[in-house]
Amino acid sequence: MNLDDSAFLRACRREPVPHTPVWYMRQAGRSLPEYLKVREGTPMLAACADPDLIVEITLQPIRRYGVDAAIFFSDIVVPLKAIGVDLDIKPGVGPVIADPIRDAKGLEALRPLEPDDVRYVTEAIGTLVGELGPTPLIGFAGAPFTLASYLIEGGPSKNHDRTKAMMYGEPDLWHALMDRLSGIVLEHLRIQVRAGASAIQLFDSWVGAIAPADYREFIAPHTSRIFAGVAEVPRIHFGVGTGELLGELGEVGPDVVGVDWRVPLDEAVRRVGPGKALQGNLDPAILLAPWEVVEERALDILRRGRAAEGHVFNLGHGVLPSTDPDQLKRLTELVHAFPV
Repeated sequence: MNLDDSAFLRACRREPVPHTPVWYMRQAGRSLPEYLKVREGTPMLAACADPDLIVEITLQPIRRYGVDAAIFFSDIVVPLKAIGVDLDIKPGVGPVIADPIRDAKGLEALRPLEPDDVRYVTEAIGTLVGELGPTPLIGFAGAPFTLASYLIEGGPSKNHDRTKAMMYGEPDLWHALMDRLSGIVLEHLRIQVRAGASAIQLFDSWVGAIAPADYREFIAPHTSRIFAGVAEVPRIHFGVGTGELLGELGEVGPDVVGVDWRVPLDEAVRRVGPGKALQGNLDPAILLAPWEVVEERALDILRRGRAAEGHVFNLGHGVLPSTDPDQLKRLTELVHAFPV
């Protein structure tokens, strides 16, 4: 089969599909015993810089589940680490920044990303494209707002207070920070596309904390710049808690809008408007329930997904670590068997 004929890429382009394509956010790891074994003793950021580990972990869910797309094994802070930002991913906590950026001087830490900074990315993708054959590889990056939140707060934050304080109180500094981050993110995505990624996903994980009017003023121009710079491949945009922003997320240039589990897909179609495919949106926690519950909820999503011009089945966020891999295997088979 030709790569361009894959069900995943066809759905992203809103073309007819032989079956509803499916992949899972955080499918490369988390709940897989083979992932836990290969990662044992290796810190997350070290694993993300090891081409052999990247390739193996990216391929594991393809082998086990038979999903319609692979997603590159990495982390959204990898390009920041690559340009010299002093950070670490602490188990059970998340990214922690040694020197948070809170003023104009802090911007000096954010130099442009160069291809040589992430040679392991290019090498791993080259190998993966050969291994995957007709299965598309999704490259990804974190969006500027989410990266800015980590950089300003110094780590994960519930309310993003310092981030919003800069955005509202120092708009010039905010836009300067977002401009630098947009350049880094765009180059990181371009490197992945040049290496052979067939699609990209931009994760704006925490942008659901922002009101629609503020999104349009403080975030949309920067996100639009990124999507415009990788227009040669299908582009997916996803955030958590973004039900009130679905229209805005669709307006910044993606081909596919990811929907978390809070908004039914047929309602999401109305909010996003025409000309976009949708991705989603089973609550990851439902996979912890008995199979009969998973099946009922998944079939409801598939039926609602028929309202979209294109539908890629996915979870509404990442696979939870305690998920039974057999549930995901059965779910993949269920989605593939559903009549389109």
